[in-house]
Amino acid sequence: MDNIVTHPSGNRADLRDLRVAHHDLDVTIAELSVIPYTDQLRLRRLKKEKLRLKDMIVKIESAMIPDMNA
Repeated sequence: MDNIVTHPSGNRADLRDLRVAHHDLDVTIAELSVIPYTDQLRLRRLKKEKLRLKDMIVKIESAMIPDMNA
């Protein structure tokens, strides 16, 4: 997903998909966190993936902000 589309409507679609995936991971992580004897390695990997998605969301949001020449 590192190949970010520069077309504005493509960015919005990518952004929506990333936000949904980020939210889904958040829910999964929360559910696994309350279960005793949860696989900690899996939990760490999910958290790492959630952070990667967040970074991608921020990158797309930043690209959508028009450059202002001061």
